[in-house]
Amino acid sequence: MVEELKSLDDLKSAVSGVEAAETTIVREPVKDALGRSYATGKRKDAVARVWIKPGTGKISVNGKDMPAYFARPVLQLIVNQPFGVAGVEGEFDVYATVAGGGLSGQAGAVKHGISKALQLFNPALRPALKAAGFLTRDSRVVERKKYGKAKARRSFQFSKR
Repeated sequence: MVEELKSLDDLKSAVSGVEAAETTIVREPVKDALGRSYATGKRKDAVARVWIKPGTGKISVNGKDMPAYFARPVLQLIVNQPFGVAGVEGEFDVYATVAGGGLSGQAGAVKHGISKALQLFNPALRPALKAAGFLTRDSRVVERKKYGKAKARRSFQFSKR
């Protein structure tokens, strides 16, 4: 009986060891025929389609240079964040098309798309981008308006008489 338990424990440890070995995921780079990686980024109501390829650091959004499209320096900073975290500034050209939402949401969507495309292009960059939280879609969206309310939560002005 004791030998059976011992062998069952050995069997369990061997099975858990095999399961642990199978669960380690080896990620392969995902590139198209032109050597680009593609990803979709989202933020609020904005959706960005992003292609990255090795280059000189040129970023094009909807056919315009990034400084022309995102005029505010804060938005340019947001778009460039993934490159700084991954430590690959100026090594990739980015072509993005973005639709929906406002400029702030669009900048966040492009940032999300760049992050996802970078980790597809080079899986070694994934831990840094994941630790910074750039691979997670920011799920905060505008709350819907409710009936009987002026806005989502604001009540109509109260009048005693």
